Amino acid sequence: MSRIVVGLSGGVDSAVAALLLKQQGHEVRGVFMKNWEADDLEDDCPIAQDFRDVLEIAETLDIEVELVNFSREYQERVFAYFLAEYRRGRTPNPDVLCNAEIKFKAFLDHAISLGAEHIATGHYARLVGEMPQRRLEKAADANKDQSYFLYRLSQAQIAPALFPLGGLTKPHVREIARQARLPVAEKKDSTGICFIGERPFRAFLQRYLPTQPGDMVTPEGRIMGRHQGLMYHTIGQRRGLGIGGVKGAAGDEPDGEPWFAAGKNLETNELIVVRGHDHPRLLSTTVRAEDLSWIGPPPRVGGRYGAKTRYRQDDAACVVEAITPDTLVLQFLQPQWAVTPGQSVVLYEADVCLGGGLIQA
Repeated sequence: MSRIVVGLSGGVDSAVAALLLKQQGHEVRGVFMKNWEADDLEDDCPIAQDFRDVLEIAETLDIEVELVNFSREYQERVFAYFLAEYRRGRTPNPDVLCNAEIKFKAFLDHAISLGAEHIATGHYARLVGEMPQRRLEKAADANKDQSYFLYRLSQAQIAPALFPLGGLTKPHVREIARQARLPVAEKKDSTGICFIGERPFRAFLQRYLPTQPGDMVTPEGRIMGRHQGLMYHTIGQRRGLGIGGVKGAAGDEPDGEPWFAAGKNLETNELIVVRGHDHPRLLSTTVRAEDLSWIGPPPRVGGRYGAKTRYRQDDAACVVEAITPDTLVLQFLQPQWAVTPGQSVVLYEADVCLGGGLIQA
């Protein structure tokens, strides 16, 4: 049997992951990762309550647990990038970087220092095969699959990793927790990014990035309203524009159609807005990505794959038009809606996650 360190978050998924490994006879130890100095955000990011839940889980499972503070690493490796991307008018996904830099780097290094042979988390994904060609595959539960957020992991990072929930559905995980009388069996799943919590996103971002008011304009240049900063908006955004009752000019879509954010002009500080969900400015057939990361061999030029340009999206058929060590160009068979710079495009071959990169303008 192996010595395994499990990342316990205080939720049901990681608790069941630890339970299953303990039932298999492994030597299991828990680590609670504190990634944010909550200070005055305690009500929005309940770190203290999560750790209390972890202590109860550890007592129920009869395993040791420790709290490890990775806040400095998180600030330097994840949050600084998060703010830098928003300053550039892009929309980053910190969960992707958190996995690559914290959960499978800082946490992995700490677990190894404890003598661990493996680390485990409550992620819904599957690992198949052996080094140097271990594969990351989608979870059995398509509704919970988290391979999209794990695409930046290297072979060295997934080699010691275990995902005990990869073959289970969420209802099954809940039932296992109930039968084992885990104290978090009915705990609600966490949503969003911990350091933002349930607070309004714009209010949080204003703590770090000052407002930069500018015009909302149509592609033709007609001013439709004002925005407080390009960083507060993302492509495809409908709510929060504040121009819902503004009528378009002659030739626009019918006045009943809603407005959407469709682009950003950083030089003029203008937010491009259009009417109608299927406006051509919201549809893309070609996507270019940089800062590429491949779990195994990269895709081949001319190859047909499935790709996601956002989480919880069905795989969209595409062809690799060009690829270099630095750049990937994909041609989609059907237009993709609201492709957003700063987000990740992730490629799949059937259930196998190949990797991907950051979408460029």
